[in-house]
Amino acid sequence: MNDSMGSGAEAQRPRNPTPFPKIRRVTMGAPLRWVAAGWRDFTRAPAASGFYGAAFALMGWLTYLVFSHAYEYTSALTAGFLLVGPFVATGLYDISRRLERGEPVALRPTLTAWKTNVGAFSLFALVLTVILLVWARASLVTFALFFSTGMPTLSGFLRQIVSLEHLDFVLVYLAVGLGFAAIVFAVSVVSVPMMLDRGTDTIVAALTSVRALAENPAALVFWAVLIVLLIGIGFATLFIGLVVTAPIVGHATWHAYRDLVSSDA
Repeated sequence: MNDSMGSGAEAQRPRNPTPFPKIRRVTMGAPLRWVAAGWRDFTRAPAASGFYGAAFALMGWLTYLVFSHAYEYTSALTAGFLLVGPFVATGLYDISRRLERGEPVALRPTLTAWKTNVGAFSLFALVLTVILLVWARASLVTFALFFSTGMPTLSGFLRQIVSLEHLDFVLVYLAVGLGFAAIVFAVSVVSVPMMLDRGTDTIVAALTSVRALAENPAALVFWAVLIVLLIGIGFATLFIGLVVTAPIVGHATWHAYRDLVSSDA
């Protein structure tokens, strides 16, 4: 009798739900839908979105300023761009979330959207900072290995790259940079929107991003290519294009999160 009652009570106890949400499979065309949705969000809130785009443009001009004086440190600043980018884009995620909910959009509330989950955002920033520091060191070591007699001048460096005189350096440098970029992309595909939307902790959000990439490798590689193309367009237009392309990427990332991560636990 007691055993039966105990078994019944045990069966009626609610199970602890897993902190990891289900990951949806998406098609190869999904990233194009995300970009289209990002453009729609930009046109629906152009002033607030354009503010964040201008912030990205300023970051681009800062990168160029450093490059023109100390190009060997540009990789570190570019990594810093990747580090700061997801957090600057938090406001863009909040704009998309408000539009999704049919709420009015104003710039001021989006500036402090990260405060709703400050602990997770802080830890995520620390993780990306460590990646940034390791990448900066790896970048300088790569320069030192291939230019042991001293750093070439900026014009000499660019001429060597164009002429492929140091093809081995270019290949190694790109390989190292691609490796670190892949790590950052893997842990941040959906993590920041997820921390904002669900109040998720950093570890769960980062692992969910890795799971999303593992479940949708082809589509998310395509998404990474689109990100590079859109940001590349911004860089190619003396960073002015970032005023538009960076917000599109930010809004599209929100829609990628909504598409990849199920609302069910």
